[in-house]
Amino acid sequence: MAELDPEDAKIVTLARSSRARTGAAEGAAVRDTDGRTYAAASVDLPSLKLTALQAAVAAAVSSGAPGLEAAAVVTAADAVDAASVAAVRDLAPQAPVLRADASGAVVDVVR
Repeated sequence: MAELDPEDAKIVTLARSSRARTGAAEGAAVRDTDGRTYAAASVDLPSLKLTALQAAVAAAVSSGAPGLEAAAVVTAADAVDAASVAAVRDLAPQAPVLRADASGAVVDVVR
């Protein structure tokens, strides 16, 4: 992959940190159209299950984000699941979703 824009590198770092801090399966971060960032990890409770990206989008929406510029997910999965991408698309039909491995290396971009 080409070198990341510094703002995209920031959300990958935030996603990676969220995953490492909680020991969750995934970490994610989003950047809204005002440049604010929101990070989250997977939620796996008996009564509530959210992917990390769904949780990050929920944090952005609950903080009043008008839209998203980009999203990043750090995961061992081979792809970003459809529900996660759908959450981003609800706010930003064209925003790139970066998929990175545990080292933070971007391995795919969902457009």
